[in-house]
Amino acid sequence: MKAKILFVEDERDLSLIVCDTLSHQGYDIVAAFDGIEGLAKYKTEGADLIVADVMMPRLDGFAMAKEIRRISTSVPIIFLTAKSTIDDVEEGFDIGANDYLKKPFELRELLVRIKALLRNKANILAENVTYNIGGHKFDATNQLLIFNGNEMAISNIEARILEKLASNIGKTVDASELMIAVWGRDEVSNRNSLHGYIHKLRRAFRNDSNISIINQRGFGYMLTVKTQ
Repeated sequence: MKAKILFVEDERDLSLIVCDTLSHQGYDIVAAFDGIEGLAKYKTEGADLIVADVMMPRLDGFAMAKEIRRISTSVPIIFLTAKSTIDDVEEGFDIGANDYLKKPFELRELLVRIKALLRNKANILAENVTYNIGGHKFDATNQLLIFNGNEMAISNIEARILEKLASNIGKTVDASELMIAVWGRDEVSNRNSLHGYIHKLRRAFRNDSNISIINQRGFGYMLTVKTQ
């Protein structure tokens, strides 16, 4: 079965070129030209992956993605943007982006990223990834923390950080490794953001005193669980 890609872009010439290329690569393409149309088509036709411009009329890519994330936490989203500040990139990932491609871009690079995300999605669907952390269950696939039967959704960035920590319980995870896992790069400007998300995760575990996220100054962070 062909993978279905929803391509949301208000530049019609660019949309025509990209959609034609993706179609020739064997994908089933659904095109939309602004966020409102993109959201409507996702609701009616679905998609295995979404590629969306950030700056669009009527409803921008970020706002559209927020609505889509209420419907699905797992559909991969790639943002296309001419904006490249760390704040913009962070906002995109916090909303739930899986990848970010700066305009202008090479079609070949877009194809590589699409293939990688679809392959990763197939692997995730084959096995739901969960971790037991003290009294909590962390559903990494659906970005949920479950405690005493109650579910709490966490952000995409929080889930990426926690998965790295949870897969290395009792070990220090280098801060650089965490930043690369989340933002794709290790930059000084990301360090304060990383510390802020660690603080949010600590608050998420505040009902379980056996769980700690320790700052190993100069190295990184360690998730620890006291045994009863």
